[in-house]
Amino acid sequence: MERITSRTNPRVQRARSLRESKYRKETGCHFIEGDKLVREALISGAALETVFVRAGYAGTLNFPCETVEVSGSVMDALSTAGTPQSLCAVAKTPAAPLPEAFQGIVLLLEDVQDPGNVGTLIRTADALGAGAVILSPQCADPFSPKTLRASMGSVYHLPVYVTDIPAALRALNDQGYTCLCGHLKGSETLPPKTGRMALLVGNEGNGVTDEAAALCYPYRLPMPGRAESLNAAVFGAILLYELTR
Repeated sequence: MERITSRTNPRVQRARSLRESKYRKETGCHFIEGDKLVREALISGAALETVFVRAGYAGTLNFPCETVEVSGSVMDALSTAGTPQSLCAVAKTPAAPLPEAFQGIVLLLEDVQDPGNVGTLIRTADALGAGAVILSPQCADPFSPKTLRASMGSVYHLPVYVTDIPAALRALNDQGYTCLCGHLKGSETLPPKTGRMALLVGNEGNGVTDEAAALCYPYRLPMPGRAESLNAAVFGAILLYELTR
């Protein structure tokens, strides 16, 4: 196994560059950090390009890709977390067009900009058995390091698409989906649940756009307390649970 001890090694520099969105877009790759995420990606069939292993790692090293050992200082340089782990990797970013027909619950995120919210919502959708997640291009990148950590590997368990949200809503409506969105002026009564439900969660500050809202059933979550609103991820989790239970 090759060993890297220099932080200026080209492979290390390339992996570090993937922290930035423009390099992820240019290369079609992303950076995975941490033992759990690397193994989740591997189990889920993600195409790993290179795995970096901290020197002295005692775990199994059965990776179907290039594997290199790095010194502790190099792993620290690769890490974006406060406590660097033993594995990280460069992986190909999945890129697939929207399917002609969807199955199961669909979660849509319009301009949700906090990586923690996007990752948490993807993880929640995975846990509750959603069939797909659709993001607008203005959402936080689902394959950024912060979003990946928040999703805990769920981004590899279900298809995640990035596309125009109104167009996706029109396609879902054409397929007989009931599209629901959070809206301050919406009804406090949920529509009848069917096997084809879609939930749209909007931007943290501005909510959903008027164009997207016009394509949805607007719903306002009853809140008897004094808080005026909920965090986007919390709202999405509550509604996904209601739609799937």
